Amino acid sequence: MRAVVQRVARASVSVGHVIVGTIDTGLLAFVAVANNDTAEDSEYLARKIAKLRVFDSGGRMSKSIVDEKGKVLLISQFTLYANTRKGNRPSFSGAARPKEARLLIQTLADQLTGLAVPVETGQFGAYMEVEAVNQGPVTIILDSNDRFVSKGQN
Repeated sequence: MRAVVQRVARASVSVGHVIVGTIDTGLLAFVAVANNDTAEDSEYLARKIAKLRVFDSGGRMSKSIVDEKGKVLLISQFTLYANTRKGNRPSFSGAARPKEARLLIQTLADQLTGLAVPVETGQFGAYMEVEAVNQGPVTIILDSNDRFVSKGQN
């Protein structure tokens, strides 16, 4: 699973001009599921998002979303697995099929809730409009495959 996480003052997601999810201080997380991802990938990502220290305290980023008592706005975005190596039209063959992706996105939301992180979501598979007021800006890319990289390697 892959996520682009942004620290926000507020964010919202609309479907058909109707707001379906909104948060104040928190994290906006765009998340994609790869075709070989499992519940272990979502567990890893949930822990990383919950513990990610990107909120300021004393001039340093040392507080997590849990410490900040903020929320996560979770948006499914399969385009994070776009492959543009060949030609100009992206291929999404690395992204999971919708049925599997929907399940793992919901699993991620449930796992975050279980880690004391309130979650708002978009609508899976819908055309969504996302609005955000970034703070910093702070944008972090997370990938569940990083758990396999040995310490000391880039």
